[in-house]
Amino acid sequence: MQRVTILSTFPSSADFEPFSQGETTFTFEHLSAAGPRRLIEGQGWAFIDWIMPDLSGLEMCRRLRADQRTRDAHVTMVLERDDLDDRRRALRAGADDYIVGPISRQIILDRILALQSGETATNPSRMIEIGPLAMNINAEQARWEGRHIPLSHNGFRVLRYLAENPNRIITRRELIEALGKGGDPDYLRTVDVWIKRLRAGLKEVGASHALRTVQAKGYVLDLP
Repeated sequence: MQRVTILSTFPSSADFEPFSQGETTFTFEHLSAAGPRRLIEGQGWAFIDWIMPDLSGLEMCRRLRADQRTRDAHVTMVLERDDLDDRRRALRAGADDYIVGPISRQIILDRILALQSGETATNPSRMIEIGPLAMNINAEQARWEGRHIPLSHNGFRVLRYLAENPNRIITRRELIEALGKGGDPDYLRTVDVWIKRLRAGLKEVGASHALRTVQAKGYVLDLP
């Protein structure tokens, strides 16, 4: 099963139902000025409103291109009008294309499916490389100083989220939301299990010191 994560700055997109076609599932996430709150599963697509409450769409686009989580996402700027200067500014800010709003769930899906049908090249491997840690997102493989870290699917996803947010405290609630398990009533125990298994994998490669527990607050992945 392949996944596509659709990020949209329109608040109503958080209520859009997922869509499946063949072996691909498309899920929607609301994108705020703070950036993505969840892991971006599979290929990422972003639809950015020209004018946002907290900042301009152009600045949001620049932030996405500077963020390692979203730098390879396909970004569509949603213009208020079909203006030549606005189109040029959107592309200069890093957008891949543009569309005139308003948009809806169906318009977003139609746009993605139309563009995907014209793509022939496979997506390049996405990598996270910070100090001794190297992660291949597509292959779900992680290495510490060249040594393979044995991880389960969820263990890899936890490590990925921590690596995308290094050197800051991640609460258990934030972690459970980021991995799409917000409805888990026993989420505290679930996170504890994930962290325990991640520690075991890091220990095998001599990196147990990298994952630090902050009492009553959460966890920190200490990276240079």
